[in-house]
Amino acid sequence: MTPDVRSRYLGTRTIDGSWELSGCGETGFAGTVVIPALAESARLGATLRSLAANPPEPLARFLIVVVVNHRTDAPDRDKADNRATLALLPAWGQRLQQLRLAWVDAATTGRELPVKGGGVGLARKIGLDLALSRLAGNDVDPLLVCLDADTLVEPSYLQAIIDHFRVTKRGGAIIPFRHQAGETSAEQAAIDRYELFLRSYVLGLELAGSPYAFHTVGSAMACTASAYVRMGGMNRRAAGEDFYFLQQLHRTAGIDQVRGTTVHPASRPSHRVPFGTGRAIGRTLAGDSSAIGFYHPECFLLLGKWLQLVGNGLGSDGDELLAAAADASPHLAEYLEKESFGPTWAGLRRNNRHEDTLLQAFHGWFDGLRTMKLIHHLAAGPLPRCGPEAALPPLLERAGLKPAMGVGDQLELLRNVQGIALK
Repeated sequence: MTPDVRSRYLGTRTIDGSWELSGCGETGFAGTVVIPALAESARLGATLRSLAANPPEPLARFLIVVVVNHRTDAPDRDKADNRATLALLPAWGQRLQQLRLAWVDAATTGRELPVKGGGVGLARKIGLDLALSRLAGNDVDPLLVCLDADTLVEPSYLQAIIDHFRVTKRGGAIIPFRHQAGETSAEQAAIDRYELFLRSYVLGLELAGSPYAFHTVGSAMACTASAYVRMGGMNRRAAGEDFYFLQQLHRTAGIDQVRGTTVHPASRPSHRVPFGTGRAIGRTLAGDSSAIGFYHPECFLLLGKWLQLVGNGLGSDGDELLAAAADASPHLAEYLEKESFGPTWAGLRRNNRHEDTLLQAFHGWFDGLRTMKLIHHLAAGPLPRCGPEAALPPLLERAGLKPAMGVGDQLELLRNVQGIALK
């Protein structure tokens, strides 16, 4: 990435605020690991120590950036915890001298995140944008890596990411994940069920032929600096920022999966976001049996039929494709009409004369979000959510995988299939 490209991004798309990097003042790094931290004084130290266990050579090439943040309306307990984190960071920097550790104060008065548009997306963006000015340029395309303050990494973490981007032509990457063990048997059962839900969804998308069959975990994603700048940088969403970031990254730079390492997100409940792992675990532990409902396997069959109809019908007009969709399922056609597929398809055909570019444009429109909305539409209608005992066996059979009964065995099978070595 040339200095001019980076400067144009920093001049037009970067964050606007009083935030700055403290701690390590070095420049010329080959990459950065950015860690948003909200009320994480009790866990951040373990995350930093796991990073410090990486070999000295890759560690010396990465700037580690912690963004201590909260919104102005955050609870007093979160604000107090962040003050404790800011007080601890200089000591961690001294104790873990193998880390090039920097941090951002987005938690004291005048530097807090705004109520509107403030959240983990903005915190990640602050860290990533500020780190850009410390990275190498010219012949080097530095790496931007996202981690969370309660997530542990392995000693192979940085080198595996470096090795991945040496050989791939794609600008984005996801990193294999495996949740940490729960602190109680109930918490363990909840996180196993939730991780199985995540993995079954990606398996279903893969069986359907969706190009969006990849995990969207905020603590397990990376990209090149040029890909980051080209896609317009991190979004500012308060939740789901990882989903939208990886979706846009897939469109503009492509995504591969890193091999040879695994990140380990926490399995605890959390109040900090309106959905996601922490909220699902909290609801489950509170007795909400519907908190983690699996998608009916027939949802993915219908999705696959729809994607196949389009792939085989690139010469058809919108009415013909909608009629074929209605033959497959009136609920599928209902969703497509609600999403204005007919006029959209006419525009896509008008602007893309070649079949390969037309199919690419279609997948740009029928993206990961519209795919998920279709699954939700079907789940709210003829194919309601179900338990893993009903959802998993048909998916495993269609994938040609051996039968596995029970959440634990099904989870270990999918971990292995999706790039996590059994441990």
